[in-house]
Amino acid sequence: MTPDQGLNFVRDYWVDVWQRSILTLDVLRERGNIYLEHSAATAPHVLTFGFEVVRDGRTLPKPVNYVLLRIVPPPGTAIDPSKPPFIVVDPRAGHGPGIGGMKHDSEIGVALAAGHPCYFIGFLPEPMSGQTIEDVCVAEAAFIDEVARLHPHAEGKPVIVANCQAGWQIMMMAAIRPDLVGPILLAGSPLSYWAGVRGRNPMRYLGGMLGGTWLTALAGDLGNGVFDGAYLVGNFESLNPANTYWQKGYNLYSKVDSEAARFLEFETWWGSPVLLNAGEMQWIADNLFVGNKLTSGEIRTSSGIRVDLRNIRSPIIVLCSWGDNITPPQQALGWITDLYAHEGEIVANGQTIVYTLHQSIGHLGIFVSGKVATKEHAELAGCMEMIDLMPPGLYEAVIEEVPEGTERPDLIHGKYLMRLEARTLDHIRALGTNSDEDNQRFAAAARVSEINHGLYRVLAQPLVKATSSDWSADLTRQMHPNRVRFGWFSDRNPLMAPVKGLAEQARTDRKPVAPGNPLLALEQVASTWMTTWWEAVRLARDTMTEATFLGIYGSPLLQAMVGLGNQQASTDRRTARDLVREADEARMQANLERRFEVGGLIQAALRALIYVRLPEGSVDERGFAMLKAIRAMRPVNDRVSLAELKASVKEQYLLLRLDEERAVRAIPRLLPDDEQARHVALDALHRMLGARGALSEEGARRLARVEAQFGATGGVQPLKAVNA
Repeated sequence: MTPDQGLNFVRDYWVDVWQRSILTLDVLRERGNIYLEHSAATAPHVLTFGFEVVRDGRTLPKPVNYVLLRIVPPPGTAIDPSKPPFIVVDPRAGHGPGIGGMKHDSEIGVALAAGHPCYFIGFLPEPMSGQTIEDVCVAEAAFIDEVARLHPHAEGKPVIVANCQAGWQIMMMAAIRPDLVGPILLAGSPLSYWAGVRGRNPMRYLGGMLGGTWLTALAGDLGNGVFDGAYLVGNFESLNPANTYWQKGYNLYSKVDSEAARFLEFETWWGSPVLLNAGEMQWIADNLFVGNKLTSGEIRTSSGIRVDLRNIRSPIIVLCSWGDNITPPQQALGWITDLYAHEGEIVANGQTIVYTLHQSIGHLGIFVSGKVATKEHAELAGCMEMIDLMPPGLYEAVIEEVPEGTERPDLIHGKYLMRLEARTLDHIRALGTNSDEDNQRFAAAARVSEINHGLYRVLAQPLVKATSSDWSADLTRQMHPNRVRFGWFSDRNPLMAPVKGLAEQARTDRKPVAPGNPLLALEQVASTWMTTWWEAVRLARDTMTEATFLGIYGSPLLQAMVGLGNQQASTDRRTARDLVREADEARMQANLERRFEVGGLIQAALRALIYVRLPEGSVDERGFAMLKAIRAMRPVNDRVSLAELKASVKEQYLLLRLDEERAVRAIPRLLPDDEQARHVALDALHRMLGARGALSEEGARRLARVEAQFGATGGVQPLKAVNA
């Protein structure tokens, strides 16, 4: 290398550094201006779809700052009025509304693409005075009822897509009003707050490390009755300091020519914290974050109704990810083992629960990633009617690319194939559970929280409230680092005045450095070192936090002092017996005993279909697509409604579980004398069974028995068997 060449690569690198620095500052300037614009708006949001306001929660008997919007389908989007509407519910967890529809490839986008009418429940940045979590649940119930009223011809109740914090809120509402909702899709929603595994989920220790929820009360009092969502945003950012303090900024700086638009899009949502009433946030912290009272049935409404998640009758679909450090799979799925001791109890209770695990996507990616939207969300939206038709039980949704040679690819929508595989509670437990000793520690932390909160209320709260005002609360919010850092880079800062002009010059004469420049390679190595250092800091912090929590709250002396000397007090948190529920289950069981020989040709065909497929423990969308095709061939006035079909599938499945042999022997007594009708039904059965290809040997044996019961002759060709 000649001296001139050496000088050239040094010069090229530093010219690029200067231009990237100026362009990065300009992007931060734009971010600051957007923040100020959003802060001044009455209803800021990041929805990219057109919408119309359907219902304003501020006009309800108990006003709330929530609104119901109808999403206007983009031109060329065909909406099927017979399909149930989708309602996407935004999380009010510190950030502003709109994340479920921030991109075209989003929860809203895939619902529209599947032909469903779509609605959105969002919120305004400031709460109504005195509104409570219960008031919000009442408002959501009113919104869902309104959507159902607007779609009288839909075959099914509204499908709810609830993101993060909206998940537990919708589950509470559905437990109180199970008559309103259709399938509920929980995306990254925590319901079991103590759950997790050691060494991986440090956020669950935060309440104990802070001494409980008294700091939540202090923050609300300093806010003069208002809790600043920026505190929640700060908690999220602290989970990954490498990203917060280095990777996000360096990613923008290193790719400023292409990354600016995506960065600004995300920061517009991330950097616009909203407010909650102090009472709302205190309720969340006491009952959920630290108390973990939702799945144990300890929460009651103001009228004394117990919020029991077992009341929900609609299918519940859980989308979670191993890469989610805010809502790990254990917190997203642990409520199932909190409520039920055995999967048979799920069936007896009539609940259908489906879960799917992503391998790597982070918490926010569950809502905003285009890859997740076009795969998991799109498949779940496209197969929601199939899920709604599934009999009660626990299933895992497995979504895979369609392999070459797949039978009947014409029955598959898109490039992915979804199948539902029966699971047991041991599959959920295998994801990781707390020991009895760890549950005892979390229970001790909850008791300490109650004590500290009580001491704060008596000793400090009166003084704090007396010295707080609207002026001081607003000043405290404006001085929060999550707001200050945005404002510093806006046009309000006179030091930023030259940046816009310099950035225009840099874009006009942009000279990006060559990818092979050795100084650029050195820069990238230094960035990797910085990320590694921050990651080491995080690991050390999390390890110390976990060890401290386990040590303090594992102390027998502390546990005895807070009244937990008996271990059973903390480990036995299962929802108490419900005599009304048990009486209903007994009546259902007695009624089933009388239903073995009740029904007709449809019931016989469904019973036969379930009987043949039962040993496999899985179904996929091809069989359902064939069922829909067969149903569509019938005249409209002669079709069985999806609601009736769902009820029949559930009943036939329960009969087979109750006494399989008795149920099968009774099939001939359900069949009509009309040989042609039986032949048509058996042909339909063959077509549905054949949608997945050849049967296993056991499936073929069962089909042969069914064919004999239907009186099959040579007119129907049996399916070929393969080795299981």
